[in-house]
Amino acid sequence: MQTVFLDRDGVINENRVDHVKSWREFVFLPGALAALRWLNLAGFRVFVITNQAIVGRGIVPAGVVEEIHARMQVQVALHGGQIHDIRYCPHDDLEHCDCRKPRPGMLRDLAHRWNVDLSRAYLVGDAWSDIAAGHAMGIRSILVRTGRGAQQITRPELRQYPPDHIANDLLGAVAWMMHREEVALAHRGAAQPSHERAVGTPLFSLQ
Repeated sequence: MQTVFLDRDGVINENRVDHVKSWREFVFLPGALAALRWLNLAGFRVFVITNQAIVGRGIVPAGVVEEIHARMQVQVALHGGQIHDIRYCPHDDLEHCDCRKPRPGMLRDLAHRWNVDLSRAYLVGDAWSDIAAGHAMGIRSILVRTGRGAQQITRPELRQYPPDHIANDLLGAVAWMMHREEVALAHRGAAQPSHERAVGTPLFSLQ
């Protein structure tokens, strides 16, 4: 079974310079819910891995982050998607934990918990630290231009940890993954992405 690991802020929801501190501040990016629906229809397992140092820094308690994640999962399910599991790192950089990206602890934990074949897995992020974590585990990675992605493209770290693909957003990342996996969705209501022609042959068979 194919698996995709997704960063949260800047990939699924809007990134905020002052952090997402409540469900009221959580805003899905355009197309993110549709992309998650396509992944579910195609049989992908979806995991979220996110750095949330706002917990360790005392900005919000862990319960608030977990409430946001629970509500996010509900909304994704209501739109036909599924997030199978979530890991978040509550630590600050200074704590030198193994779970804060670019370290791969969250990926390693989920891979062990769910018996993930990493050779068939993908990772989508908006920062070099996401891509570096994927490199550490041998996972194919996609950088999106949403969130911090557009600014991250020019960072020297990405020359050390180059992504396998750069997409405009999560929809584009999903289109690229499905093209590589030769997935065709034969479901009514699975609208074709505007990014599809950029990756070649049609991905969706609408019947």
